[in-house]
Amino acid sequence: MVRVPSLTLAVAGAALLLPPMLADAAARGRAEPVVWREGDVRAADLLARVRDCTQISHGRLRSDAGRPASIAVCGTRRAVFWKADMDIDCDGQPGPRCNRRTDPSFSQATAYQQSDGRYLSAERLPYIVVPASSRIWDPVDDGVRGGSVAAVVYRGRVQYAVVGDIGPEGVIGEASYATAKGLGIRPGPNGGGTPSGVTYIVFKYSQVKPIESHAAAVAVGRRLAQQFVGGG
Repeated sequence: MVRVPSLTLAVAGAALLLPPMLADAAARGRAEPVVWREGDVRAADLLARVRDCTQISHGRLRSDAGRPASIAVCGTRRAVFWKADMDIDCDGQPGPRCNRRTDPSFSQATAYQQSDGRYLSAERLPYIVVPASSRIWDPVDDGVRGGSVAAVVYRGRVQYAVVGDIGPEGVIGEASYATAKGLGIRPGPNGGGTPSGVTYIVFKYSQVKPIESHAAAVAVGRRLAQQFVGGG
């Protein structure tokens, strides 16, 4: 497997690559998720690149505990990907939509923290969840870590996100409230999500710093998605 060099990008550098609207939002410190028109790469083009699966996981993972193990993690030279459901992660900083009242399983902690030491905000930051390392799949072995950039595809929409949390080993298919909202998926922690049809593409050895900058994730994601669909 060919290792792609690390692609760390500071917010200041990322802002130079952004359209004026996104650059202005970044400068004002907004964390609102940008919905599906985040880049020049169409959902159909991304899906065409992940039509075939070269399985890299040592077996298959489950969509939820107790469900059949039916989800393979696949890989290319530049990315890893899987096709699954989407459960809603509402953990991290509490807010009006994600808190102990709205989510009985709420936790104020996420696996990764912002540059100021606080945990991430599932309400504001589009992020995805990867499973804990196991004999089936260890994300770190394939260049997937906190802050890695992902393109999440659902029904013609593309939402750029970061790897922001770690879930149970052997279980895959989860993303933050903000990711679901940006894709038009019901985002609530109770009754939200979708049972199928979501494609998660994570670009190997990419990383956004600070992890909480969605504007930076969009800038990096657009560039890497263009390279990915171009076959480079």
